Amino acid sequence: MNEVRNPGPEASIGGVQVSLQSVYLKDSSYESPNGPRLPNNQGWEPKFQLNMNTSAEELAPDIREVLLTITLEAKQGEATLYLVEVKQAGVFSISGASTEDLKRLIGSFCPSVLFPYAREVISDLIVKGGFPNFLLPLVNFEALFAQAAETPQQGLVN
Repeated sequence: MNEVRNPGPEASIGGVQVSLQSVYLKDSSYESPNGPRLPNNQGWEPKFQLNMNTSAEELAPDIREVLLTITLEAKQGEATLYLVEVKQAGVFSISGASTEDLKRLIGSFCPSVLFPYAREVISDLIVKGGFPNFLLPLVNFEALFAQAAETPQQGLVN
């Protein structure tokens, strides 16, 4: 019987090997208190608040489940138009990594692999809620990881 390898993202740098074993939607939530109606017949001028968090759990010595949580809230004035939260997960095989390399992979490489999946789910939920299409802007997780390392009290990576 032939073994089929997962064609997901793989990296091999300086003895560190990373491969994506699986990607899945772990949790999602969508709230729209008033549906697509705009408060007081105002024009479409929402203010957006975006929060992201990355966490990881060791499933086996070289296997990590990485969880990217994205929360997006759209408000018009004081009225909440919608609130979307998506928890996109991936199982990564990581071998040969030092503690520092592992932190960087979990805080930067893994979330950048998961982000497009979460971005698509968020966009689909917003459109299915009756609102105009919204695509999250691209995110430089390497820069966010570096910034979080400089200011640990506001860290992005847990």
